[in-house]
Order: sequence, then structure tokens, then C-alpha cells
Amino acid sequence: MTAAFATNPSTTNLPTLPDGWPIGSYDTYKEAQRAVDHLADNEFAVQDVTIVGVEPMLVERVSARLTWGRVLSAGAASGAWLGLFVGLLLSLFTVGGGIAPILIGMGSGIVFGLASAAVRYRATHGQRDFVSHSQLVARRYDVLCKPRTAELGRTLLIGMTPAF
Repeated sequence: MTAAFATNPSTTNLPTLPDGWPIGSYDTYKEAQRAVDHLADNEFAVQDVTIVGVEPMLVERVSARLTWGRVLSAGAASGAWLGLFVGLLLSLFTVGGGIAPILIGMGSGIVFGLASAAVRYRATHGQRDFVSHSQLVARRYDVLCKPRTAELGRTLLIGMTPAF
């Protein structure tokens, strides 16, 4: 193995710092994507470009209060889907088939879903009574480019029409 192959970031799975010169800075990831798309539309060598999120933050957006009713209904619904799937499989392999294996599967799934949801929620002891969704975002997004084509990239981005 050559030394160049061993240190090339595209051939290893180890995290590496980005390299290149900044050719644009944007407030949102969508704007940075738009800039790279503009470069691609102008037949720029986009394989030389990297989008870097600067000052990353983990943002957790709370979407609802968690109650016993919500927990049990979600558990019953997921159990019903699992039970329906198992019931359908059973009906395919049961002589005479019919609807009985499907109903038994759904009933068992609902009971299992209710029980497992209740046990999981009870184990939290009320320390997380809300539903949330997490995102990794950055304060800004820089577009970097290899030095050999950075000037051309910067010139093309200056001519980009603003988004409305």
C-alpha cells in the first residue's frame, strides 16, 4: 500500500478535517446546496467542493406532551400492525386460512404492544414526558474548494442570482 493511498480521506473511514479555500458562506444548508448546484450547472469541477457546517448544534424540538393515553394508543397501533403482519403470514400457511389467524394475530399484537409500551413508559418514572425530534444543524455553512479551482468557483458564485 502506498502512502498516498493510506492518507487519502476518500479511501479511509477515519474522520478527516476538510481542506480547501472558502469560496462562499451561507446561513442555511439549502443555500449552500444551491451554491454547489449553481457550480455544477456551470460545469465546474464539483468533486473539488466540500460543504462544511461550522459551529454544529444538536437541536431538539419538542412536539407533544407524552401521556398514558398517547403511549398506550401508540403501543396498541404498532402492536396491531405487527399482529396484522403475523396474522397474514399465519393465514397463508394455515389449512383453510380464513380470517381467524388474522384476528388472532392482531389481537395478540395489540395486547403485546400495549404491554410493552406501558412497561417502557413506566420505566422512565416520568422523567421524559414529552415527544421530540433531534436535528444536527450548524450556525453557518461554508463552501470550500481545492486551491487549484477556488478562484473560478468564487467568481461563479459571485455571479449567482439571489434566491427569493
